[in-house]
Amino acid sequence: METRNVFLAVVLSMAIIFGYQYFFAPTPQPAKESVQVQPEGSGATAAAPVVAPLAPLPVEQVVAGAAAVVPARAPQEIPVENGMYAATVSEGGGIIKKFRLKNYREKLAADSVGMELIKDGAGRDLPLFFSWGTDPARVSELPLYEAGPVTRNSDGTIALTMTGRLASGLVVTRKMTFHADNYLIDLEVEVANTSTSALQGSPYLSLVGHPFNPEAQEGQFLFNGPALFKDGEREEVKVSDLVEDGPQTFQGKIDWTAYEDTYFMMAVAPTGNAAANPTVRLSSQGGTSVGNVLSGAAEVINPGASRQYSYTVYFGPKKMADLKAAGHNFNQAVNFGWFGVVAHPLLILLLWFYSVVRNYGVAVILVTVLIKLIFWPITHKGMKSMKGMQKLQPKLAELREKYKDDKERMAQAQMELYKTYKINPLGGCLPMVIQIPVFFALYQVLMQAIELRHAPFMLWITDLSAPERLAVGFNIPYVGGLPVLTLLMGATMFIQQKMTPTPAANPETAKIMMFMPVIFTFLFINFAAGLVLYFFVNNLLQMAQQYFINRSPE
Repeated sequence: METRNVFLAVVLSMAIIFGYQYFFAPTPQPAKESVQVQPEGSGATAAAPVVAPLAPLPVEQVVAGAAAVVPARAPQEIPVENGMYAATVSEGGGIIKKFRLKNYREKLAADSVGMELIKDGAGRDLPLFFSWGTDPARVSELPLYEAGPVTRNSDGTIALTMTGRLASGLVVTRKMTFHADNYLIDLEVEVANTSTSALQGSPYLSLVGHPFNPEAQEGQFLFNGPALFKDGEREEVKVSDLVEDGPQTFQGKIDWTAYEDTYFMMAVAPTGNAAANPTVRLSSQGGTSVGNVLSGAAEVINPGASRQYSYTVYFGPKKMADLKAAGHNFNQAVNFGWFGVVAHPLLILLLWFYSVVRNYGVAVILVTVLIKLIFWPITHKGMKSMKGMQKLQPKLAELREKYKDDKERMAQAQMELYKTYKINPLGGCLPMVIQIPVFFALYQVLMQAIELRHAPFMLWITDLSAPERLAVGFNIPYVGGLPVLTLLMGATMFIQQKMTPTPAANPETAKIMMFMPVIFTFLFINFAAGLVLYFFVNNLLQMAQQYFINRSPE
């Protein structure tokens, strides 16, 4: 029985580290079947919304070869800057060529540049290119959008209006409004038909996503890539799946589509007319960047008529307060998985403690202490149960010897013994089981909260979102510097193990328990310092509780 309990404790411990990602983390949705149509005037196949039957009238399909007038001059670049970011908008296609956040650095170093969500590229490989009637990937020439003057309104917003004239007779007017105190951009597009024929087509807005941090690799633990919020559920798509399986198309009630990593995202939410029967088409571009095209329902624009489309754009951090204030369910971009109902209060608690102490490391410690206090009675009971089990070992040994040839009778005798002394043989493991949801939730908070990114604690721990290393003057193989906090965590786990009452020495059990602190130390070497800090403080509190249990009268 005691060996089984030890094995159960080991399995539960390992499940805490690995089990969440396998059993509970949201999995990418299966590929959706693409809906494809064959546009007139082209031999290629492109994904687009299904075109509903239209009233009989002379209609021309806008095609790729007639999408744009060849620019008469080189496009200019218009800088837009506020207290939150600095952006550059190009007249070539109306795309955003650069977007740099001012309040977040790319690296920890003080001289690091601001976080760049968009770096200078070319043409349709940059976000917010709008086309009508033709998929953006098949527009032969980027139209020139002549920019008017940049205006600053009394409410602090910055407005930029750009007008492009296409060979098909369409005049497209784009108005971008940059907010002063948040990361929202309002994009309003008017498509006017100045030709003599009715034109049929759909609106397309391209949101090409490039990795914000080229060094970050797509992995199991943290998501990087395209995501969308459709029909009340968040869906993630791995870039590797787009490479292997090809483009994926999503239709339904789409609140937003985005490209994101752990801490930042670029997202577009269709509003007004653009939100009618929207479609999102995701595709891989070169294996790293992602084509993310948001399209709307097919329409006919008669001569002299026009259509308006509006979008809300969010380019910024995945900070819960900012995302909630932005609306459109952008806050669903912060994904804590199944235990979000526990994780969100923990995040609020962490932020509240920080507002008081102004140090996220101290805030993590205070959250750990509070959680320990909440679970103190349950843990206390479990520890006393383990101590009681230790006292019963001589009697259990007698039963095993007495009924060694009758397993059933031995089990009955053991249960009677437990009942007599009011001992729960699983009491030592029960507190761990109850705390697993809280651990999973706190794990997600400490790994994903942007507030911990580049947040210092003390001494050599300068970034709670990264593994901690103390420089020792030379490079240590595999780890670089010395992981002091991780080693301290392993040491406290070893001491706690020695303090915890255990059954009579069993060679196999003793070996397993002896290696547990070593295994966990290696597992945690590359974990974020904030998570290691939580375990270290939790171990110290566990040791203190065990000390009082051991000294308590029998």
